[in-house]
Amino acid sequence: MTVLILLPVGSRYETKDIGGLSHFIEHMMFKGTEKRPTSLDISKELDGIGAEFNAFTSKDYTGYYIKSSADKVELAFDILSDMLFHSKIDEAELNKERGVIVEEINMYEDNPLMYIESLFEELIFGDHPLGWQIAGTRDVIKTVPREKMMKYFEHYYQSANMIIAVAGNIKETQVKKLANNYFGRLGKRDFKKFSDFKETQADSRVVVSFKETEQVQLCLGFPGVSYFDKEIYALQILSIILGGNMSSRLFVNIREKYGLCYFIRASAEIFHDAGTFVVHAGLDKSRIQDAIKLIIKELKDVRDAGVTEKELQSAKDFLKGKVDLRLEDSESLADWFGKQELFYGKLLTPEEKLERFMKVTTKDILDVAKKIIDPKKFNLALIGPFKDKKEFEDILKLET
Repeated sequence: MTVLILLPVGSRYETKDIGGLSHFIEHMMFKGTEKRPTSLDISKELDGIGAEFNAFTSKDYTGYYIKSSADKVELAFDILSDMLFHSKIDEAELNKERGVIVEEINMYEDNPLMYIESLFEELIFGDHPLGWQIAGTRDVIKTVPREKMMKYFEHYYQSANMIIAVAGNIKETQVKKLANNYFGRLGKRDFKKFSDFKETQADSRVVVSFKETEQVQLCLGFPGVSYFDKEIYALQILSIILGGNMSSRLFVNIREKYGLCYFIRASAEIFHDAGTFVVHAGLDKSRIQDAIKLIIKELKDVRDAGVTEKELQSAKDFLKGKVDLRLEDSESLADWFGKQELFYGKLLTPEEKLERFMKVTTKDILDVAKKIIDPKKFNLALIGPFKDKKEFEDILKLET
């Protein structure tokens, strides 16, 4: 059984002077309440029932969950509501956590496999909240006053803004009763609108971050689509065909045929009003130019010629199998329905959602490939032992 609380607030709701507050608040929710004064009191109570518990912050939302046996559902509601409504956000604990988050930022930036995605999104979105790091900057984390955190927290952390998703061997009547008992204090549903992103890219872009590594981390891609774009289904299937599994075009041709990488994948990242479509790979630094040219060739081929019926059917079968496996787990099931309510305000069953994917045609794939894979909108981010980005700009000009 999983109880998941989602709040439609993330790092894109922030301004520069409070960048990272959504993530900072997530940390502080585990630092103690009046009823459970320390983080140890919270963790010991949950460990005592063998529960899994965690939280996450994205650019569009924040979530908290407890996964336990179904007979502990009331305790899960009690602890989550206690944390979200009664956390002390103690000044001394807050100041200690500043160092923890700075070290989290250091860890993230020291890991090219993780940090390359931030560099790529900064390249796509620029100096817009979608282009900022979720954890914020060291300067803000070290200095942001508690008063600003409390104002932000009290504005967004109202139960009227919360979505409660429960999955498992639980009756609906019991869930409704618990939700009313523990989250019935509605408060205000008063959201500050986030800043919309307007995509205006007209030329290719390159960013290179120098680091003495043996393997080069690369992200190569384009502006994508939003949660509300009708082409979302075709683009996600295209990502599977290009780089979603070990029989995908990129995996077979870049890794298996030429041995240029250890891993390579294609994916569509989706937000309220924007998105990205990206190829991410860890590549042999001595043959990086060859790898970039081959990746671009695969992208151009699918843009110009589309995909086969056999590839399309295989991708649909793969997707269906992954969904079936994922929804065996209560945590994934809660996440599935919670995020649909969060973004769309309505629920589709897995069968209804899969039906939309099954309707995608080869023409739909070709249309979305022609729309997204635009030579004028190539974005290339690299982390590796390179100090000059000109050679990579020249490759993009030559190949596109």
